[in-house]
Amino acid sequence: MRGSDLWNCGPLFDSFPLTLTSGYRTEALGPFYYLESQSEQTTWALPPLFSSSRNPDLETREYDFLYPLLTYDRFGEQYRWQLIQLLSFSGGPTQTETNRDRFTLFPIYFQQRSSDPAENYTALFPIYGSLKHRLMRDEISFVMFPIYSRTEKRDMVTQNYLYPIFHRRTGEGLTGWQVWPLFGHELKKGTVQTNDFGDLVAVGGHERWMVLWPIFSDQRLGLGTTNPVWQQALLPAYYLTRSPARDQTTVLWPFFSRIEDREKKYVEWHTPWPFVVMANGEGKTATRVWPLFSRSQSEFITSEAYLWPLYRYRRVHSDPLDRERTRILYFLFSDVNEKNTETGKHRQWQALWPFYFHRQEADGSRRLQVLAPLEPILANNENIERNYSPLWALWRAERRPETGSASQSLLWNLYRHETAGGERKWSVLFGLIQYRSSAEGRGMRLFFIPLGGHKKPALGVAAPGAAKGEN
Repeated sequence: MRGSDLWNCGPLFDSFPLTLTSGYRTEALGPFYYLESQSEQTTWALPPLFSSSRNPDLETREYDFLYPLLTYDRFGEQYRWQLIQLLSFSGGPTQTETNRDRFTLFPIYFQQRSSDPAENYTALFPIYGSLKHRLMRDEISFVMFPIYSRTEKRDMVTQNYLYPIFHRRTGEGLTGWQVWPLFGHELKKGTVQTNDFGDLVAVGGHERWMVLWPIFSDQRLGLGTTNPVWQQALLPAYYLTRSPARDQTTVLWPFFSRIEDREKKYVEWHTPWPFVVMANGEGKTATRVWPLFSRSQSEFITSEAYLWPLYRYRRVHSDPLDRERTRILYFLFSDVNEKNTETGKHRQWQALWPFYFHRQEADGSRRLQVLAPLEPILANNENIERNYSPLWALWRAERRPETGSASQSLLWNLYRHETAGGERKWSVLFGLIQYRSSAEGRGMRLFFIPLGGHKKPALGVAAPGAAKGEN
Protein backbone atom coordinates (compact mmCIF):
# COMPACT_ATOMS: atom_id res chain seq x y z
CA MET A 1 0.00 0.00 0.00
CA ARG A 2 1.18 3.50 -0.76
CA GLY A 3 2.33 5.80 2.00
CA SER A 4 -0.33 8.35 1.04
CA ASP A 5 -2.98 5.91 2.24
CA LEU A 6 -2.01 6.87 5.80
CA TRP A 7 -3.92 10.09 5.25
CA ASN A 8 -7.27 8.43 4.51
CA CYS A 9 -8.86 9.40 7.82
CA GLY A 10 -12.54 9.30 6.89
CA PRO A 11 -14.54 12.39 7.88
CA LEU A 12 -11.43 14.02 9.38
CA PHE A 13 -9.42 14.02 6.16
CA ASP A 14 -9.64 12.09 2.90
CA SER A 15 -8.25 12.56 -0.57
CA PHE A 16 -9.33 10.52 -3.58
CA PRO A 17 -9.67 10.62 -7.40
CA LEU A 18 -12.96 11.82 -8.87
CA THR A 19 -15.22 9.10 -10.24
CA LEU A 20 -17.29 10.88 -12.87
CA THR A 21 -14.50 12.99 -14.36
CA SER A 22 -10.72 13.31 -14.25
CA GLY A 23 -9.32 15.09 -11.23
CA TYR A 24 -8.95 14.84 -7.47
CA ARG A 25 -11.03 15.77 -4.42
CA THR A 26 -9.94 16.41 -0.84
CA GLU A 27 -12.45 16.49 2.03
CA ALA A 28 -11.89 17.41 5.66
CA LEU A 29 -13.93 17.96 8.82
CA GLY A 30 -16.84 15.96 7.46
CA PRO A 31 -18.97 18.15 5.16
CA PHE A 32 -17.36 21.46 6.16
CA TYR A 33 -14.40 21.59 3.76
CA TYR A 34 -13.56 20.24 0.33
CA LEU A 35 -11.21 21.02 -2.55
CA GLU A 36 -11.98 19.63 -6.00
CA SER A 37 -9.46 19.96 -8.83
CA GLN A 38 -10.23 19.07 -12.43
CA SER A 39 -8.25 19.75 -15.58
CA GLU A 40 -10.46 22.72 -16.44
CA GLN A 41 -11.98 23.79 -13.09
CA THR A 42 -11.04 24.16 -9.42
CA THR A 43 -13.59 24.43 -6.61
CA TRP A 44 -13.09 24.76 -2.89
CA ALA A 45 -15.71 25.39 -0.24
CA LEU A 46 -16.54 25.72 3.44
CA PRO A 47 -20.21 24.69 3.23
CA PRO A 48 -22.50 26.48 3.80
CA LEU A 49 -20.44 29.61 4.49
CA PHE A 50 -18.38 30.04 1.35
CA SER A 51 -17.46 28.47 -1.99
CA SER A 52 -15.14 29.45 -4.83
CA SER A 53 -15.11 28.02 -8.35
CA ARG A 54 -12.69 28.96 -11.15
CA ASN A 55 -12.37 27.88 -14.78
CA PRO A 56 -9.36 29.58 -16.41
CA ASP A 57 -10.15 28.17 -19.87
CA LEU A 58 -13.58 29.83 -19.90
CA GLU A 59 -12.38 32.83 -17.85
CA THR A 60 -15.11 32.29 -15.27
CA ARG A 61 -15.03 32.77 -11.51
CA GLU A 62 -17.80 32.38 -8.91
CA TYR A 63 -17.87 33.19 -5.18
CA ASP A 64 -20.81 32.40 -2.90
CA PHE A 65 -21.12 33.72 0.66
CA LEU A 66 -24.01 32.03 2.50
CA TYR A 67 -25.67 31.50 -0.90
CA PRO A 68 -27.91 33.17 -1.99
CA LEU A 69 -27.12 35.96 0.49
CA LEU A 70 -24.06 37.29 -1.37
CA THR A 71 -22.74 36.10 -4.74
CA TYR A 72 -20.02 37.16 -7.17
CA ASP A 73 -19.87 35.97 -10.79
CA ARG A 74 -17.30 36.86 -13.41
CA PHE A 75 -17.13 35.86 -17.09
CA GLY A 76 -14.16 37.34 -18.88
CA GLU A 77 -14.26 41.04 -18.05
CA GLN A 78 -17.96 40.97 -17.07
CA TYR A 79 -18.64 40.84 -13.32
CA ARG A 80 -21.59 40.99 -10.92
CA TRP A 81 -21.86 41.28 -7.12
CA GLN A 82 -25.34 40.62 -5.72
CA LEU A 83 -26.77 40.79 -2.20
CA ILE A 84 -30.09 38.88 -1.85
CA GLN A 85 -31.29 40.17 -5.24
CA LEU A 86 -31.60 43.70 -3.83
CA LEU A 87 -28.12 45.26 -3.77
CA SER A 88 -25.91 44.62 -6.80
CA PHE A 89 -22.79 45.88 -8.57
CA SER A 90 -22.04 44.82 -12.15
CA GLY A 91 -19.90 45.95 -15.02
CA GLY A 92 -17.41 45.29 -17.77
CA PRO A 93 -17.03 46.10 -21.47
CA THR A 94 -19.74 45.45 -24.06
CA GLN A 95 -19.70 45.22 -27.85
CA THR A 96 -20.13 48.99 -28.12
CA GLU A 97 -18.59 50.22 -24.82
CA THR A 98 -15.13 49.86 -23.31
CA ASN A 99 -16.64 49.91 -19.85
CA ARG A 100 -20.06 49.79 -18.17
CA ASP A 101 -20.63 49.76 -14.39
CA ARG A 102 -23.98 49.39 -12.63
CA PHE A 103 -25.05 49.86 -9.03
CA THR A 104 -28.54 48.89 -7.88
CA LEU A 105 -30.30 49.10 -4.53
CA PHE A 106 -33.60 47.66 -5.66
CA PRO A 107 -36.12 49.29 -5.92
CA ILE A 108 -34.77 52.60 -4.57
CA TYR A 109 -31.58 53.54 -6.39
CA PHE A 110 -30.31 52.72 -9.92
CA GLN A 111 -27.06 53.97 -11.44
CA GLN A 112 -25.01 53.22 -14.56
CA ARG A 113 -21.76 54.76 -15.74
CA SER A 114 -20.46 53.95 -19.21
CA SER A 115 -17.64 54.91 -21.57
CA ASP A 116 -20.53 56.00 -23.82
CA PRO A 117 -22.06 59.05 -22.06
CA ALA A 118 -25.38 58.40 -23.78
CA GLU A 119 -25.75 55.21 -21.71
CA ASN A 120 -25.31 56.93 -18.31
CA TYR A 121 -28.30 57.16 -15.99
CA THR A 122 -29.24 57.76 -12.35
CA ALA A 123 -32.61 57.12 -10.70
CA LEU A 124 -33.82 57.67 -7.14
CA PHE A 125 -37.23 56.06 -6.93
CA PRO A 126 -39.89 57.44 -6.65
CA ILE A 127 -38.49 60.99 -6.74
CA TYR A 128 -36.68 61.46 -10.04
CA GLY A 129 -34.51 59.68 -12.57
CA SER A 130 -34.18 57.53 -15.67
CA LEU A 131 -33.13 53.98 -16.54
CA LYS A 132 -32.01 52.40 -19.81
CA HIS A 133 -32.46 48.78 -20.84
CA ARG A 134 -33.94 47.79 -17.48
CA LEU A 135 -37.23 46.21 -16.38
CA MET A 136 -38.06 45.01 -19.93
CA ARG A 137 -38.04 48.56 -21.31
CA ASP A 138 -35.54 50.38 -23.53
CA GLU A 139 -35.84 53.51 -21.40
CA ILE A 140 -37.80 54.59 -18.31
CA SER A 141 -37.96 58.09 -16.82
CA PHE A 142 -40.13 59.42 -13.95
CA VAL A 143 -40.78 62.44 -11.74
CA MET A 144 -42.48 61.94 -8.38
CA PHE A 145 -43.88 58.57 -9.48
CA PRO A 146 -46.80 57.87 -9.87
CA ILE A 147 -47.42 61.50 -10.84
CA TYR A 148 -45.45 61.18 -14.10
CA SER A 149 -43.51 58.46 -15.90
CA ARG A 150 -42.44 57.76 -19.47
CA THR A 151 -41.40 54.44 -21.00
CA GLU A 152 -40.00 53.40 -24.37
CA LYS A 153 -40.05 49.91 -25.88
CA ARG A 154 -38.83 49.67 -29.47
CA ASP A 155 -40.85 52.34 -31.32
CA MET A 156 -43.63 52.63 -28.67
CA VAL A 157 -43.64 55.56 -26.21
CA THR A 158 -46.06 55.59 -23.25
CA GLN A 159 -46.54 58.65 -21.03
CA ASN A 160 -48.29 57.99 -17.69
CA TYR A 161 -49.96 60.57 -15.44
CA LEU A 162 -51.06 59.39 -11.99
CA TYR A 163 -50.09 55.86 -13.04
CA PRO A 164 -52.03 53.76 -13.94
CA ILE A 165 -55.01 56.11 -14.39
CA PHE A 166 -54.02 58.30 -17.37
CA HIS A 167 -51.73 57.36 -20.21
CA ARG A 168 -51.03 58.45 -23.78
CA ARG A 169 -49.25 56.15 -26.24
CA THR A 170 -47.55 56.93 -29.56
CA GLY A 171 -45.34 55.10 -32.02
CA GLU A 172 -44.92 54.13 -35.65
CA GLY A 173 -48.52 54.15 -36.90
CA LEU A 174 -49.68 54.00 -33.26
CA THR A 175 -51.91 56.27 -31.16
CA GLY A 176 -53.67 55.49 -27.91
CA TRP A 177 -55.09 56.90 -24.68
CA GLN A 178 -56.55 55.61 -21.43
CA VAL A 179 -58.52 56.85 -18.41
CA TRP A 180 -58.33 53.69 -16.35
CA PRO A 181 -60.56 51.90 -15.54
CA LEU A 182 -63.24 53.98 -17.31
CA PHE A 183 -62.28 54.23 -21.00
CA GLY A 184 -59.41 53.47 -23.32
CA HIS A 185 -58.64 53.28 -27.04
CA GLU A 186 -55.58 52.29 -29.06
CA LEU A 187 -55.06 52.08 -32.82
CA LYS A 188 -52.02 50.77 -34.67
CA LYS A 189 -51.88 50.64 -38.45
CA GLY A 190 -50.21 47.75 -40.22
CA THR A 191 -46.57 48.41 -41.07
CA VAL A 192 -43.73 46.79 -42.99
CA GLN A 193 -40.38 45.89 -41.41
CA THR A 194 -37.11 44.39 -42.62
CA ASN A 195 -36.21 41.07 -40.99
CA ASP A 196 -32.74 39.68 -40.25
CA PHE A 197 -32.46 38.32 -43.81
CA GLY A 198 -33.17 41.72 -45.39
CA ASP A 199 -36.68 40.78 -46.51
CA LEU A 200 -39.72 43.00 -46.07
CA VAL A 201 -42.37 41.46 -43.82
CA ALA A 202 -45.82 42.75 -42.86
CA VAL A 203 -46.48 43.60 -39.20
CA GLY A 204 -50.16 43.39 -38.34
CA GLY A 205 -52.00 46.32 -36.82
CA HIS A 206 -54.62 46.36 -34.08
CA GLU A 207 -57.44 48.39 -32.58
CA ARG A 208 -58.48 48.09 -28.94
CA TRP A 209 -61.38 49.55 -26.94
CA MET A 210 -61.88 49.27 -23.18
CA VAL A 211 -64.84 50.40 -21.04
CA LEU A 212 -64.97 49.85 -17.28
CA TRP A 213 -62.00 47.49 -17.37
CA PRO A 214 -62.12 44.51 -17.13
CA ILE A 215 -65.87 44.39 -17.76
CA PHE A 216 -65.95 45.32 -21.45
CA SER A 217 -63.24 45.12 -24.10
CA ASP A 218 -63.26 44.91 -27.88
CA GLN A 219 -60.15 44.43 -29.98
CA ARG A 220 -59.14 43.53 -33.51
CA LEU A 221 -55.69 42.03 -33.94
CA GLY A 222 -53.58 41.07 -36.92
CA LEU A 223 -55.08 43.78 -39.14
CA GLY A 224 -53.62 43.57 -42.63
CA THR A 225 -52.56 39.93 -42.24
CA THR A 226 -54.07 36.66 -43.48
CA ASN A 227 -55.45 35.85 -40.01
CA PRO A 228 -57.23 38.91 -38.54
CA VAL A 229 -58.68 38.23 -35.08
CA TRP A 230 -61.73 39.82 -33.42
CA GLN A 231 -62.11 39.49 -29.65
CA GLN A 232 -64.88 40.88 -27.49
CA ALA A 233 -65.68 40.39 -23.80
CA LEU A 234 -68.48 41.50 -21.48
CA LEU A 235 -67.36 39.81 -18.27
CA PRO A 236 -68.54 37.64 -16.77
CA ALA A 237 -71.39 37.27 -19.28
CA TYR A 238 -69.39 36.24 -22.37
CA TYR A 239 -66.07 36.20 -24.21
CA LEU A 240 -65.78 35.78 -28.00
CA THR A 241 -62.90 35.15 -30.43
CA ARG A 242 -63.41 34.99 -34.20
CA SER A 243 -60.70 34.45 -36.82
CA PRO A 244 -60.15 32.37 -39.95
CA ALA A 245 -58.03 29.94 -37.89
CA ARG A 246 -59.86 29.77 -34.54
CA ASP A 247 -63.22 30.53 -32.91
CA GLN A 248 -64.03 30.56 -29.21
CA THR A 249 -67.32 31.24 -27.44
CA THR A 250 -67.39 31.46 -23.63
CA VAL A 251 -70.46 32.17 -21.50
CA LEU A 252 -70.30 32.84 -17.78
CA TRP A 253 -66.56 33.37 -18.24
CA PRO A 254 -64.37 31.42 -17.67
CA PHE A 255 -66.54 28.34 -17.07
CA PHE A 256 -68.41 27.29 -20.23
CA SER A 257 -66.64 27.39 -23.61
CA ARG A 258 -66.60 25.95 -27.09
CA ILE A 259 -63.36 26.22 -29.07
CA GLU A 260 -63.01 25.30 -32.73
CA ASP A 261 -59.42 25.38 -33.93
CA ARG A 262 -59.52 24.96 -37.70
CA GLU A 263 -55.75 25.32 -38.05
CA LYS A 264 -54.96 22.47 -35.61
CA LYS A 265 -58.18 20.59 -36.48
CA TYR A 266 -59.95 19.97 -33.18
CA VAL A 267 -63.02 21.08 -31.20
CA GLU A 268 -62.88 21.56 -27.42
CA TRP A 269 -65.63 21.95 -24.79
CA HIS A 270 -65.36 23.30 -21.22
CA THR A 271 -68.40 22.31 -19.16
CA PRO A 272 -67.40 23.87 -16.76
CA TRP A 273 -63.71 24.77 -16.89
CA PRO A 274 -61.43 23.61 -15.30
CA PHE A 275 -63.43 20.66 -13.99
CA VAL A 276 -64.78 19.08 -17.18
CA VAL A 277 -62.91 19.45 -20.49
CA MET A 278 -63.39 17.43 -23.69
CA ALA A 279 -61.59 17.81 -27.01
CA ASN A 280 -61.67 15.76 -30.19
CA GLY A 281 -60.00 16.06 -33.58
CA GLU A 282 -56.83 15.39 -35.53
CA GLY A 283 -54.81 17.99 -33.67
CA LYS A 284 -55.93 17.23 -30.09
CA THR A 285 -57.92 14.79 -27.99
CA ALA A 286 -58.64 15.40 -24.32
CA THR A 287 -60.86 14.14 -21.51
CA ARG A 288 -60.78 15.73 -18.07
CA VAL A 289 -62.95 15.26 -15.00
CA TRP A 290 -60.90 17.18 -12.47
CA PRO A 291 -59.52 16.16 -10.02
CA LEU A 292 -60.40 12.51 -10.73
CA PHE A 293 -58.62 12.04 -14.04
CA SER A 294 -57.34 13.87 -17.10
CA ARG A 295 -55.83 12.77 -20.40
CA SER A 296 -54.75 14.98 -23.30
CA GLN A 297 -52.86 14.30 -26.51
CA SER A 298 -51.77 16.68 -29.25
CA GLU A 299 -49.19 16.51 -32.02
CA PHE A 300 -46.21 16.86 -29.69
CA ILE A 301 -47.57 16.57 -26.11
CA THR A 302 -49.24 13.77 -24.16
CA SER A 303 -50.34 14.32 -20.55
CA GLU A 304 -52.20 12.28 -17.95
CA ALA A 305 -53.32 12.92 -14.37
CA TYR A 306 -55.19 10.82 -11.81
CA LEU A 307 -56.48 12.16 -8.49
CA TRP A 308 -54.61 15.40 -9.18
CA PRO A 309 -52.03 16.19 -7.85
CA LEU A 310 -51.47 12.59 -6.72
CA TYR A 311 -50.22 11.39 -10.12
CA ARG A 312 -49.15 13.37 -13.21
CA TYR A 313 -47.44 12.28 -16.43
CA ARG A 314 -46.29 14.43 -19.35
CA ARG A 315 -44.45 13.52 -22.54
CA VAL A 316 -43.04 15.91 -25.14
CA HIS A 317 -41.99 14.27 -28.39
CA SER A 318 -40.51 16.52 -31.05
CA ASP A 319 -37.56 14.90 -32.82
CA PRO A 320 -34.81 14.73 -31.78
CA LEU A 321 -36.19 15.34 -28.25
CA ASP A 322 -38.29 12.73 -26.47
CA ARG A 323 -38.90 13.79 -22.85
CA GLU A 324 -41.09 12.06 -20.25
CA ARG A 325 -41.82 13.18 -16.71
CA THR A 326 -43.78 11.34 -14.01
CA ARG A 327 -44.67 13.13 -10.78
CA ILE A 328 -46.42 12.07 -7.58
CA LEU A 329 -47.58 14.87 -5.29
CA TYR A 330 -45.51 17.46 -7.17
CA PHE A 331 -41.97 17.05 -5.80
CA LEU A 332 -42.55 14.05 -3.51
CA PHE A 333 -41.54 11.74 -6.36
CA SER A 334 -40.32 12.81 -9.78
CA ASP A 335 -38.85 10.80 -12.64
CA VAL A 336 -37.56 12.52 -15.81
CA ASN A 337 -36.30 10.67 -18.89
CA GLU A 338 -34.83 12.43 -21.94
CA LYS A 339 -33.79 10.66 -25.13
CA ASN A 340 -32.17 11.90 -28.30
CA THR A 341 -34.01 9.98 -31.02
CA GLU A 342 -31.19 10.58 -33.51
CA THR A 343 -28.26 9.38 -31.37
CA GLY A 344 -30.16 7.09 -28.99
CA LYS A 345 -28.44 8.68 -25.97
CA HIS A 346 -30.47 8.79 -22.77
CA ARG A 347 -30.53 11.03 -19.68
CA GLN A 348 -32.51 10.53 -16.49
CA TRP A 349 -32.98 12.04 -13.08
CA GLN A 350 -35.16 10.66 -10.33
CA ALA A 351 -35.94 11.90 -6.83
CA LEU A 352 -37.98 10.92 -3.79
CA TRP A 353 -38.13 14.04 -1.63
CA PRO A 354 -36.32 14.46 0.70
CA PHE A 355 -34.76 10.98 0.74
CA TYR A 356 -32.73 10.61 -2.45
CA PHE A 357 -31.74 12.14 -5.77
CA HIS A 358 -30.38 10.06 -8.66
CA ARG A 359 -29.03 11.32 -11.98
CA GLN A 360 -27.79 9.51 -15.10
CA GLU A 361 -26.04 11.42 -17.88
CA ALA A 362 -25.99 10.68 -21.62
CA ASP A 363 -22.59 8.95 -21.32
CA GLY A 364 -24.04 6.46 -18.81
CA SER A 365 -22.42 7.96 -15.71
CA ARG A 366 -24.60 7.84 -12.58
CA ARG A 367 -24.75 9.61 -9.23
CA LEU A 368 -26.96 8.76 -6.25
CA GLN A 369 -27.31 10.95 -3.16
CA VAL A 370 -29.27 9.92 -0.07
CA LEU A 371 -30.93 12.83 1.71
CA ALA A 372 -31.70 15.56 -0.78
CA PRO A 373 -34.09 18.21 0.60
CA LEU A 374 -33.43 20.83 -2.12
CA GLU A 375 -32.04 18.93 -5.13
CA PRO A 376 -35.43 17.54 -6.32
CA ILE A 377 -36.87 21.06 -6.36
CA LEU A 378 -33.80 22.82 -7.81
CA ALA A 379 -32.45 19.96 -9.90
CA ASN A 380 -30.03 21.95 -12.07
CA ASN A 381 -28.83 24.50 -9.52
CA GLU A 382 -25.03 24.15 -9.31
CA ASN A 383 -24.89 26.59 -6.38
CA ILE A 384 -27.06 24.29 -4.26
CA GLU A 385 -24.87 21.29 -5.13
CA ARG A 386 -21.72 23.26 -4.34
CA ASN A 387 -22.79 24.93 -1.08
CA TYR A 388 -25.40 22.70 0.54
CA SER A 389 -25.41 19.17 -0.89
CA PRO A 390 -22.25 18.14 1.06
CA LEU A 391 -24.01 18.95 4.36
CA TRP A 392 -26.79 16.39 4.08
CA ALA A 393 -25.38 13.84 1.60
CA LEU A 394 -25.20 10.92 4.05
CA TRP A 395 -24.61 8.42 1.23
CA ARG A 396 -23.01 9.09 -2.15
CA ALA A 397 -22.60 6.54 -4.94
CA GLU A 398 -21.08 7.29 -8.34
CA ARG A 399 -20.36 5.08 -11.35
CA ARG A 400 -18.74 5.79 -14.73
CA PRO A 401 -19.14 2.84 -17.15
CA GLU A 402 -16.80 4.40 -19.70
CA THR A 403 -13.80 3.87 -17.40
CA GLY A 404 -15.24 1.20 -15.09
CA SER A 405 -14.69 3.44 -12.06
CA ALA A 406 -17.12 3.56 -9.13
CA SER A 407 -17.21 4.90 -5.58
CA GLN A 408 -19.46 4.83 -2.52
CA SER A 409 -19.24 6.97 0.61
CA LEU A 410 -21.20 6.76 3.88
CA LEU A 411 -21.26 9.53 6.49
CA TRP A 412 -18.67 11.76 4.81
CA ASN A 413 -16.18 8.92 4.19
CA LEU A 414 -16.55 7.16 7.53
CA TYR A 415 -16.87 4.26 5.11
CA ARG A 416 -15.54 4.66 1.58
CA HIS A 417 -15.15 2.18 -1.27
CA GLU A 418 -13.52 2.86 -4.66
CA THR A 419 -12.98 0.84 -7.82
CA ALA A 420 -10.91 2.19 -10.71
CA GLY A 421 -8.56 0.74 -13.33
CA GLY A 422 -8.62 -2.77 -11.91
CA GLU A 423 -7.85 -1.46 -8.42
CA ARG A 424 -10.21 -1.77 -5.44
CA LYS A 425 -9.88 0.09 -2.17
CA TRP A 426 -11.98 0.57 0.95
CA SER A 427 -11.55 2.19 4.35
CA VAL A 428 -13.70 2.42 7.49
CA LEU A 429 -13.65 4.09 10.91
CA PHE A 430 -11.54 7.15 10.11
CA GLY A 431 -9.17 5.01 8.06
CA LEU A 432 -8.31 2.75 10.99
CA ILE A 433 -9.06 -0.20 8.70
CA GLN A 434 -7.89 0.07 5.09
CA TYR A 435 -7.71 -2.45 2.28
CA ARG A 436 -6.40 -2.29 -1.29
CA SER A 437 -6.16 -4.86 -4.07
CA SER A 438 -4.89 -4.51 -7.62
CA ALA A 439 -3.14 -6.43 -10.35
CA GLU A 440 0.12 -5.89 -8.44
CA GLY A 441 -1.19 -7.48 -5.25
CA ARG A 442 -3.20 -6.66 -2.17
CA GLY A 443 -2.55 -5.29 1.29
CA MET A 444 -4.23 -4.13 4.48
CA ARG A 445 -3.64 -1.65 7.29
CA LEU A 446 -5.06 -1.90 10.79
CA PHE A 447 -4.70 1.21 12.96
CA PHE A 448 -2.34 2.50 10.20
CA ILE A 449 -0.03 -0.50 10.73
CA PRO A 450 0.68 -2.54 7.58
CA LEU A 451 -0.34 -6.16 7.91
CA GLY A 452 0.83 -9.06 5.81
CA GLY A 453 0.07 -8.46 2.17
CA HIS A 454 0.44 -10.42 -1.00
CA LYS A 455 2.33 -9.22 -4.04
CA LYS A 456 1.73 -10.98 -7.32
CA PRO A 457 4.88 -12.14 -9.13
CA ALA A 458 5.99 -10.57 -12.36
CA LEU A 459 5.03 -12.35 -15.55
CA GLY A 460 7.33 -15.36 -16.21
CA VAL A 461 8.76 -15.47 -12.63
CA ALA A 462 7.82 -18.45 -10.48
CA ALA A 463 6.40 -17.71 -7.05
CA PRO A 464 8.44 -18.83 -4.04
CA GLY A 465 7.76 -22.47 -3.14
CA ALA A 466 6.30 -23.32 -6.49
CA ALA A 467 6.95 -26.93 -7.54
CA LYS A 468 9.58 -27.42 -10.25
CA GLY A 469 8.45 -28.97 -13.46
CA GLU A 470 9.87 -32.29 -14.63
CA ASN A 471 11.26 -33.13 -18.04
